[in-house]
Amino acid sequence: QDLFSISAYVYAQKPQLDIHSFEGTFTREDCDPPIHESLSIENTLWASTIVASGTVIGVVIYTGKETRSVMNTSNPKNKVGLLDLELNQLTKALFGALVALSVVMVTLQGFVGPWYRNLFRFLLLFSYIIPISLRVNLDMGKAAYGWMIMKDESIPGTVVRTSTIPEELGRLVYLLTDKTGTLTQNEMVFKRLHLGTVSYGADTMDEIQSHLRNPYSQTQPPAGGHTGSTTPPRKAQSAAPKVRKSVSSRVHEAVKAIALCHNVTPVYEPRAGAPTEAEDAEADQDFSDGNRTYQAASPDEVALVQWTESVGLTLVSRDLASMQLRSPSGQLLSFSVLQMFPFTSESKRMGVIVRDESTAEITFYMKGADVAMSSIVQYNDWLEEECGNMAREGLRTLVVAKRALTEEQYQDFESRYSQAKLSTHDRALKVAAAVESLEREMELLCLTGVEDRLQADVRPTLEMLRNAGIKIWMLTGDKLETATCIAKSSHLVSRTQDIHVFRPVTNRGEAHLELNAFRRKHDCALVISGDSLEVCLKFYEHELMELACQCPAVVCCRCSPTQKAHIVKLLQQHAGRRTCAIGDGGNDVSMIQMADCGIGIEGKEGRQASLAADFSITQFKHIGRLLMVHGRSSYKRSAALGQFGLTRALLSQRPCSPLSSTSRPCLCTKDSSWWGTRLSTPCSRCSRWCWTRMWSRRWPCSTRSSTRTSPREDPCPSRPSSSGCWSVFTKAASSCTGLCSCSSQSLCTWWPSPSRPSSSPSCSWWL
Repeated sequence: QDLFSISAYVYAQKPQLDIHSFEGTFTREDCDPPIHESLSIENTLWASTIVASGTVIGVVIYTGKETRSVMNTSNPKNKVGLLDLELNQLTKALFGALVALSVVMVTLQGFVGPWYRNLFRFLLLFSYIIPISLRVNLDMGKAAYGWMIMKDESIPGTVVRTSTIPEELGRLVYLLTDKTGTLTQNEMVFKRLHLGTVSYGADTMDEIQSHLRNPYSQTQPPAGGHTGSTTPPRKAQSAAPKVRKSVSSRVHEAVKAIALCHNVTPVYEPRAGAPTEAEDAEADQDFSDGNRTYQAASPDEVALVQWTESVGLTLVSRDLASMQLRSPSGQLLSFSVLQMFPFTSESKRMGVIVRDESTAEITFYMKGADVAMSSIVQYNDWLEEECGNMAREGLRTLVVAKRALTEEQYQDFESRYSQAKLSTHDRALKVAAAVESLEREMELLCLTGVEDRLQADVRPTLEMLRNAGIKIWMLTGDKLETATCIAKSSHLVSRTQDIHVFRPVTNRGEAHLELNAFRRKHDCALVISGDSLEVCLKFYEHELMELACQCPAVVCCRCSPTQKAHIVKLLQQHAGRRTCAIGDGGNDVSMIQMADCGIGIEGKEGRQASLAADFSITQFKHIGRLLMVHGRSSYKRSAALGQFGLTRALLSQRPCSPLSSTSRPCLCTKDSSWWGTRLSTPCSRCSRWCWTRMWSRRWPCSTRSSTRTSPREDPCPSRPSSSGCWSVFTKAASSCTGLCSCSSQSLCTWWPSPSRPSSSPSCSWWL
């Protein structure tokens, strides 16, 4: 009741496509003074989303077509296979031939009489050359191909979401693939910690544990109590040598920064038999280490927090306002979360401001990509070099830094930051300006390296595809060195091939020089960044695509989802070949939908790519059998079925001459076969293969002078009592006697007249 009795309103921005930003304000007017709060993306739940846990109380702002989900939903591309397009063109050609042949036949008759009727007759007679049933047969065949793909035990879990393009899998020339989660497992493993003067790898993690254990060794936690004291490393190591103490202090600060600067939340499963009520279930949760799992938006974050747990500093609990860590000695270290700056693709970094509950110290921690952090941290001579070394090893790097804040500095920042968040115009710019005031002269703590392992059988799969003549392009958002290392380790680029790294360009002149340098190289792989690609496509689109299409492999790093889809479209326009896109994340959906054939992998980043794709697989290695076996077989079967349908249409019916009928006997021999059936022997009178014509006054076996056109209706001399008949005289006949088919002679044939009553005693002769 209290909720519905308040007087408040929400000011929100107009509907837009961006799902990663929101600007609004909440104002409550029944208070003195009125309460004003800013609303951002953290305060929103978009339509079609699912609340994973807990309950939410909110107000509906956008409905119907104004929701983000509807505005970002576009009509899916109607994908048509190349074989269907070829059959459509062939059908058009056959229809043109049908019309042309009918016109020719009417022209040969000289347009005598009702020629338009004859034209329509010829159109009907020749219409069988158009394979009308072929489309139905192909659709049934494609449905069978899809069923065989899903029932293949060698590629379990494969789902065919469209039955119109299975043969396209056998006609691919370009395969565009994502890296993270597609070629790699998207399971991050912490591999390297670099402090500038010392580096720790997988085999020296025990040294980090010993360095981290020393600052907390002198203070034991009280039983069941919360001890927030963190003994400074200098006092804990007063007896140790100075160099040793300095290393321990740096290790302690680096690990603590990694354990605090993230968006990971520990989740505990309820104990068996816990009450169903939310409060009781939360109270009865098991907080043991074996019952704890971590949830985060990025697997990199989870890998870092899991590593800090392995060395002794464990994340125990977290909510919007606080965070608790457990030290190696069992102490519970409490921190208040004052501000949180989430990671964005534009800033390429994230930060958090925390207050130590025991010492009241305020610290600003930040981590991000080296390109974003290099201008923020204090001067050093090792960051760029070590980032390159780790990237060449295939590791994903993050730079970690911190800055100590006084209470006055934080209060000044908090006021400016809150004022910027309440702004309804240019809020993002004002907020970024406020945060940038803190991002100055930060202390560089460490450099982390996380490994993303390759999926099983990626190397043989890529080699098989490359040997089959398929050109593979890798489009990724990672940095250039990491993408190049993965391309080499996965055998996307063979060991004998050279790699041309496209230097960063910012204007037309630099792009022209770099394209000329690349043109002089032959049979080498191309590695280019998204920024340089954008500049080259702006000024030299045709030249760049012409050179790139000649490369055996292309690696595009720092690509946005829009750039991925744009590259697919450019390949279709300039190369004119069939393309296939494969990915596992939501940032690959646009690329998958733009390609002629889209394949999605059900990975750790959700099922968006899988649901948007034409085919869904569970592992990258399944693409080898999907393309080489099912794709090739489907294409061969569809091609054979198309040829069979066209051949059957041309040969299933024997052609009927326009000068023939289907219900009359031949007039030039005694053969009693019906019209429309060719004689087994040449005509005895004209020595030709005769075809007769229904109700015609000219016969193929006689000349015009021997066929009289005036009818006579005298009784037949041979059968005066017979029914009326139609008799035809030939050149050798002068009377009906002995020449009508009712006599013993066989020089003319007869049949009952359909227009006369059967009791008519007369014969009608055509003389």
